[in-house]
Amino acid sequence: MTVRTALLQGQQLLESAGIGVPRLTAEVLLMRATGHDRAWLYAHGDDDLIEVWWIHYGRYLHQRIGGEPTQYVTGRQEFYGREFRVTPDVLIPRPETEHLIEAARTRAPESILDIGTGSGAIAVTLALDTKAHVTATDVSFAALRIAQQNGQRLGGRVALVACDLGAALADESFDMVVSNPPYIAGRDGKSLPPEVRDYEPPIALFGGQDGLAVYRRLIPEAARLLRAGGWLMMELGDSVAVREMCAGWMSVEIVNDLAGIPRVLVAQKP
Repeated sequence: MTVRTALLQGQQLLESAGIGVPRLTAEVLLMRATGHDRAWLYAHGDDDLIEVWWIHYGRYLHQRIGGEPTQYVTGRQEFYGREFRVTPDVLIPRPETEHLIEAARTRAPESILDIGTGSGAIAVTLALDTKAHVTATDVSFAALRIAQQNGQRLGGRVALVACDLGAALADESFDMVVSNPPYIAGRDGKSLPPEVRDYEPPIALFGGQDGLAVYRRLIPEAARLLRAGGWLMMELGDSVAVREMCAGWMSVEIVNDLAGIPRVLVAQKP
């Protein structure tokens, strides 16, 4: 079987299974199987697939058709122009979270705390793109191992701490606290796409029955950990409810994405 035929057959199988963007998915899976980029696939369309490539490609197609997210099949996800390792132990980084990075970069903090770091995408990116000293926490040891691997591979120096929110940071203070907390309401879980609901870690998705449980704890925790005048930046679910929780903070602002959807809350500690 040639590379071109393998792409076509993979696309057809994915399309028949109702998988979105079947051509692109087939390309990504075949790139992973062969270890080559997209340009190589098209430049070598008439080349025969060697047996080990075909075995891996077939397995990847089977996993994706079964519902497993492409990112978990390949173990990779791009975020802010860099490739991060991901596993089912961590939430898959989304493009929407890049708005949080943009907001954080404009303040030029000297020290940043990322609460609930997961894959480390936010913390490692800020460590690489700012001069700040970055600390990151997570309650999951498995997630922290992935964050550590991403930091080491990409060269982003991050101090990792295992704890709930910032509980282990009793004597430290920061110029900025950032977080992408779990904000999906538990009552909405059944409406999620199966590849999200059935594969991504529930602890990183659900914020209690109303989606606000972590915000209720995170906002006062950030107030404790921030220096006077420090900044809190959080990705949003319910922007109105979270903004109301920030009563008493200064310069509370909601940052929308290009479609006008509220994505990030920014607030300054008095």
